[in-house]
Amino acid sequence: MGSRQVSDWQGMNVTVAGLGVSGVSAARALAGLGARVTVVDGGSGETHEARAAELAEAGVVVRLGDARTLPEGTDLVVTSPGWKPSSPLFAAAAAAGVDVVGDVEIAWRLRGPDAAPWLAITGTNGKTTTTRMLASILTAAGLRTAAIGNIGTPIIDVVLGEERYDVLAVELSSYQLHWAPSLRAHSAAVLNLAPDHLDWHGSMEAYAADKGRIYEGNTVACVYNAADPATEELVRAADVEEGCRAIGFTLGTPGPSQLGVVEGILVDRAFVADRHKQAQELAEVADVNPPAPHNIANALAAAALARAFGVEPAAVRDGLRAFRPDAHRIEHVAEVAGVAYVDDSKATNTHAAEASLAAYEPIVWIAGGLAKGATFDELVTASAKRLRGVVLIGADRALIREALARHAPEVPVVDLERTDTGAMSAAVREAASLARPGDTVLLAPACASMDMFTNYNERGEAFAEAVRALADEHA
Repeated sequence: MGSRQVSDWQGMNVTVAGLGVSGVSAARALAGLGARVTVVDGGSGETHEARAAELAEAGVVVRLGDARTLPEGTDLVVTSPGWKPSSPLFAAAAAAGVDVVGDVEIAWRLRGPDAAPWLAITGTNGKTTTTRMLASILTAAGLRTAAIGNIGTPIIDVVLGEERYDVLAVELSSYQLHWAPSLRAHSAAVLNLAPDHLDWHGSMEAYAADKGRIYEGNTVACVYNAADPATEELVRAADVEEGCRAIGFTLGTPGPSQLGVVEGILVDRAFVADRHKQAQELAEVADVNPPAPHNIANALAAAALARAFGVEPAAVRDGLRAFRPDAHRIEHVAEVAGVAYVDDSKATNTHAAEASLAAYEPIVWIAGGLAKGATFDELVTASAKRLRGVVLIGADRALIREALARHAPEVPVVDLERTDTGAMSAAVREAASLARPGDTVLLAPACASMDMFTNYNERGEAFAEAVRALADEHA
């Protein structure tokens, strides 16, 4: 951290919006650089007060219970990712001519002159898995790296920390990209685009535009999904450095400047001497864990970014073999009475659920929760032929029930009105009664979890516990 960054912040009045993990990280870092920091948060309670007390010791002023009013004299607002652009605080900032940025933007501005380049990843689904796969490949190549951004250690803490890295694997949400105008990655990937968070962005166009910001200023490669033309359109629209290439990934046979799959082998026709005549073997499909179609696509995207950074083929193979997926991401919990039980609680939107449903057949599907403005007709239409039955839970289950009535009226549906802590156990038992040997009971809710659970992890744990209890009864 050079003196330039310290002098940039000395005496600046910064308002941090939100007392979450990224807000606390930003407040501490900027106060440490000499800024006068005020944190505003509309919440209250023990957790808020404890965090406020800790920040007060670091010289940060915390204002709880009022997140609408801009503190007088504010020079810059730093927002937590989840705050909507329509928030009154930001309207007040705009009226006062004050910029609003996010923690990713601050981290980018705080990078030193010898900072590690960023390989950045976004998309509606698969971001975390792909970022962690990429970090595993980079590690296998002997590079000092970390998976950061929307996962792991707060990004500002990594940038200002003592540890030095060769390259960083950075997961970025559409929220973070919205508030990061200066970001310029070495190479970046948009994995896919499907309607999500439209209540936050206001429209699909605005959502896509924020995702597309990840390509701005890329120097080596813009990686896109050949099966998702919207991602290629974002590459075309991006203003990149001279010589930056568009690199596609596909589950089919790759063309020149693409990575793809040939007879069970992941191959590279992008980062080879003669991409019209050569193909470099990288790994086998069997090296990808789990080898579901959407996860193979994740692996190809991670491989493309690693190859853009100059990683050798053997490290791609070794990194993919070493990778272990997150909990609650297509996780096989148990087999009971010939029925497999799979936890994909992390499938919090329709696009993720569709990918999950495509990996199994036949399925008893447990779905529902908070829809976040989503519709379910396309998901049900795409998956109807795989469904043995459906068990619905959560606040917005009626939206899925109505889509099932329209597009899969023959599929039996159990509608659980319960929202208590025992609801998941009831859902698993209902699913078990619908399933036959050889079927898969799949928790892929297509919805957020906060109506009934703290987060998708807790929802997944509840499912796993219910399955284990069922297994004990059949033991």
